[in-house]
Amino acid sequence: MEIRVYYEDTDCGNVVYYANYLRYFERARTEFLRRFGVNVAEWMEHGILFTVAECFTKYRAPAVYDDLLLVTTEITEVGKARFSLAHEIVRESDGKLLVTGSTVMACVKEGRPFRIPDDILHKLHRATG
Repeated sequence: MEIRVYYEDTDCGNVVYYANYLRYFERARTEFLRRFGVNVAEWMEHGILFTVAECFTKYRAPAVYDDLLLVTTEITEVGKARFSLAHEIVRESDGKLLVTGSTVMACVKEGRPFRIPDDILHKLHRATG
């Protein structure tokens, strides 16, 4: 997924504010799941939510205003009530790896852990390649 760095994404040093990379991960994750037929908004209507249970981010080099970033996402593990994803952010102009990270998504319903519905599990397993 491509993301352009806007002025609002940067801090006083003209580099992307560190927490915004988590927003980029979220956008890429949502689009990744959508590509495999998992519409998060649709499942929310049934009371099934996917919340971030864990996240890790390693900052390797800064992105700056107007950079075009390429964000990749892949599923690394699928369990009964959670799944894990790996993320990379690369600057398009030079291919430099800027940020790596991972998230663990937990399935919940009514605030409690919930088994991922079979339809979604099937799609998640298909997305693992």
